[in-house]
Amino acid sequence: MKILITGGAGFIASHVADAYVANGHEVVIVDNLSTGKTKFVPEKAKFIEADITDKETIQRIIREEKPEVINHHAAHIQVGYSVENPQFDAENNIIGILNIMEAAKDIGVKKVIMAATGGAMYGNKQTPFDETMKEQPLSPYGISKRAGELYLNYYHELYNIPFVSLRYSNVYGPRQNAHGESGVVAIFSEMIMAGKTPLINGDGTHTRDYVYVGDVVKANLLALETEFVGELNIGTTTEISTNEVFDIVVTELGSDIKKEYGPARPGEQVTSSLSYQKAKEVLGWEPEMSFPEGVKKVAAWYKEQ
Repeated sequence: MKILITGGAGFIASHVADAYVANGHEVVIVDNLSTGKTKFVPEKAKFIEADITDKETIQRIIREEKPEVINHHAAHIQVGYSVENPQFDAENNIIGILNIMEAAKDIGVKKVIMAATGGAMYGNKQTPFDETMKEQPLSPYGISKRAGELYLNYYHELYNIPFVSLRYSNVYGPRQNAHGESGVVAIFSEMIMAGKTPLINGDGTHTRDYVYVGDVVKANLLALETEFVGELNIGTTTEISTNEVFDIVVTELGSDIKKEYGPARPGEQVTSSLSYQKAKEVLGWEPEMSFPEGVKKVAAWYKEQ
């Protein structure tokens, strides 16, 4: 089938694009290259440089390409910056999806798969979070992602466009952008490889659920086939502290750099992990990569750069 992937030159979606191409799908990638790289675009995919906030351009592309499926990964993902500039976050994550969906309904798209957030969706609740919990995001980023889901539900109810919102925990793996606040594994790896000492925000005891990008790709493949409509957590249920992440990365890279700490960031939760039970029941999906093994793959990739 023909699949249009927004943000397809970026970290997660470029891996998804690789898998879609390998499975025989016709792939069109739209990316503004703000963080993505053309070298990550599969050779067999069509690439169009465009921004989802450019209403006229993105709608023209969708109407001309007429994809059967839209896989929507283009987004602003920095929690801290969303607190500083919520309007910028909303323009990308809310107006962006509206621009897409207004064209999608006109061409009769068969399905939309959206990359959402699990970690920033539920607020400070008892972990692991599951989809029955009330959404109470604590940052504009989480709010905008929830708004995107609500709009997808609106287009499903009014225009019968099925959707699957994949609520990711903290995704890590090769190709992750280390420049910015997202992707602590990538940030630590790149700085340590450069002989610099990463700064840990807060005391390093905050815990997160880290899911390997290869496992996330499998969820995006399975989402193509399911008749399920709604939201699914994609995580591991396992919580790892920032201090532990630092220790594992340092060990894997063979470094003796010591920890240094800085102030905590506003808008961040203390703990976060996702139950994947619903994804297992609906998609037959479960995580396979352990965190230490995943970090080995990240380290190997950085050593090749």
